[in-house]
Amino acid sequence: MSKIAIIGATGRAGSQLLEEALRRGHSVTAIARDTSKIALRAGVVTRNVDALDAQALQAAIAGHDVVISAAHFATLPASAVIGPVKKAGVKRLLVVGGAGSLLLPDGTRVIDSKGFPAEYKAEASAGGQFLQHLREEKDLDWTFLSPSAEFVEGERTGTFRIGQDDLLVSSAGRSWITFADFAIAMLDEVETPKHSRQRFTVGY
Repeated sequence: MSKIAIIGATGRAGSQLLEEALRRGHSVTAIARDTSKIALRAGVVTRNVDALDAQALQAAIAGHDVVISAAHFATLPASAVIGPVKKAGVKRLLVVGGAGSLLLPDGTRVIDSKGFPAEYKAEASAGGQFLQHLREEKDLDWTFLSPSAEFVEGERTGTFRIGQDDLLVSSAGRSWITFADFAIAMLDEVETPKHSRQRFTVGY
């Protein structure tokens, strides 16, 4: 079993990653500015940390096998995560990605498509920059998992498809994944790495 640190553990994706990791018997350090809503139970240590405080973040993640970043890209740039992870001596970084940098059938990015919601543009753009920083990273063993276009609350089915850089669309024409099923795909990657130094995606 692994020691996993989750940055942004109180968010919608982070909280499901926490649940999935515990379900599988891993020990988790849940990191957020305010972890008070995380229930105290076996296997979880909480750390109240401002992730932009590089020294505090480094101290919180030291000694872990894997760091998963589930923080918003617009508030936590790549350098704020990569630097502390490397200085802490953690070898693997997995990132909850975005769909904006995924590719459409014509080879263009989702973020550049007509009708992409303006309110998501800043976060999606920051996510693309984060991915680019990872691709330029020489030392870290990283993985960036992009959800489908709709990243939503819903049931944990365990049934989904895995892709690489292209947006996954269901037979009904919808591109979506629940936070719970996304967490399964991410923890599968933690336990059995198949996408070292790669981005991949998950959807129905």
